[in-house]
Amino acid sequence: MNKTELLIRQQMLVQKSGLLRERLKHQSVVLTKPLWVLDQGKLGLQWLSDHHIWPSVALLVVALLKPRRTLAWGQRIWRVWKTYQTAKAWLLKNR
Repeated sequence: MNKTELLIRQQMLVQKSGLLRERLKHQSVVLTKPLWVLDQGKLGLQWLSDHHIWPSVALLVVALLKPRRTLAWGQRIWRVWKTYQTAKAWLLKNR
């Protein structure tokens, strides 16, 4: 290849690269909302980690106002947790 062919090829590649970048830009718009939701969830979890007293107080208030419901939900959550632990142990054992 001589110098002019290389320059033409380079221009074609630069043009193709620009088109691909533009296409990627338009296609990535779809991901904006889900990524924003994930960012907000991450910020929410960080806030809960930094201010862990508030969820504890809210749970205590609910437990005092609705003890039967709290106990019922606590039992359900405990059963789900134990089922998860059992399934996890079984899966790890049967690898």
